[in-house]
Amino acid sequence: MMEPVRLFTPHLVCAAVLLAAAPAIPAQVAALQIDPAQTKIAFTLSATAHTVHGTFQLKRGAMRFDSKTGQASGELVVDAASGNTGSAGRDKKMHSDVLESAKYPEIVFRLDRVAGPVAERGTSHVQLHGIFAIHGAEHEVTIPLTVEAGDGQYTASTTFPVPYIKWGMKNPSTFILRVSDKIEVSIRTLAKVNSINPRP
Repeated sequence: MMEPVRLFTPHLVCAAVLLAAAPAIPAQVAALQIDPAQTKIAFTLSATAHTVHGTFQLKRGAMRFDSKTGQASGELVVDAASGNTGSAGRDKKMHSDVLESAKYPEIVFRLDRVAGPVAERGTSHVQLHGIFAIHGAEHEVTIPLTVEAGDGQYTASTTFPVPYIKWGMKNPSTFILRVSDKIEVSIRTLAKVNSINPRP
């Protein structure tokens, strides 16, 4: 006598439960706090005689992002007056003539979207989209970001150009000294997870 066909084995039942539950599993919304003490902001400016190296200090930073939709919010706020190249005369000119940091004391990046998945562990390469506000004007930008994740924190690094002359700032070149029309900015920072909540 033939055995009856078993349509529902334990494995099939388990798989069916998981498939049925999958659409109900919510995406994760991560809230991150960025540590100014563990953030390094460096810049370089090419010139005819040499390359100028400098730094800025982060005042504060925080963000939230949805791992499913890529929607994000938050900002990084840099102290414009903290710009330092190691030369008092050059720094005075940078702050008074180029950045006008007394008038525009903050440089801000406001995030609105993350393109690409961010892994909970390991390395991810994503694009940050948002608004870069400097010298009284706002500019839409997309910034590449490399993220190392693990143990509830993210180490992120990026390098991107800032076309400061195109963005309305004064060209500091002289007849003798010619400088590039853009600076290269490099940022490395540590963001710690404040909370991870299911997406509503």
